[in-house]
Amino acid sequence: GQVGVTLPKSPFTSERQHPEKQRKMKFLVGLITLLASASAFAPTAKQSRVTPSVQAWKDETVVGITAPMGFFDPLGLSVGKSDEVMKYYREAELKNGRVAMAACLGWYVTAAGVHPAFNSQLSSDPLEAARQLPFVGWLQFFLGCGALEWLGVQIQKRPGYVPGDWLGASFWVDDSDDGWVDYQNREINNGRLAMVAIVGIFYQDVALGNYGDQIFR
Repeated sequence: GQVGVTLPKSPFTSERQHPEKQRKMKFLVGLITLLASASAFAPTAKQSRVTPSVQAWKDETVVGITAPMGFFDPLGLSVGKSDEVMKYYREAELKNGRVAMAACLGWYVTAAGVHPAFNSQLSSDPLEAARQLPFVGWLQFFLGCGALEWLGVQIQKRPGYVPGDWLGASFWVDDSDDGWVDYQNREINNGRLAMVAIVGIFYQDVALGNYGDQIFR
């Protein structure tokens, strides 16, 4: 006879669901995935010992302060913060921006029908695919995020670590190089855009039921 292995089903999977209930479930799955990604890649908070002027930090920082917004902080989160806290904020911004860029890319790869895992049986709707994902898939997701976070913590212990510089580029080039500064600004700005974009993509799928490219439709 045939011998097969049956993977345990996702806790979010059911046989049939009412469209409204299914929409709520998709929202819940998307929210859990988004929070898990953000928390897994969020840097560990550190206590600040000194509180120099934020203006001094802005004057010395050439990365991330770009036109037309300049130093964008409408909520005043930087007021009274030390250099250490500002570096923590930059680390968090870079990490979440990178996750958001990867999420946007992965979303449209899935929406295009590319499913290399699980016998290509998952839905092309990314939130629906997440709901259908078996337990082993979620386990791989959390273990992968945890491994990357552990690696990041170890890298941050390196003397002279610059926020977001996991590859050690700061040992060979610094912010006196205009090309390097431009490269960093591009990454930060693309990450900021991706963070806004993925929120809009989630809303489009959950509220409107559209998960693909709607620009040319």
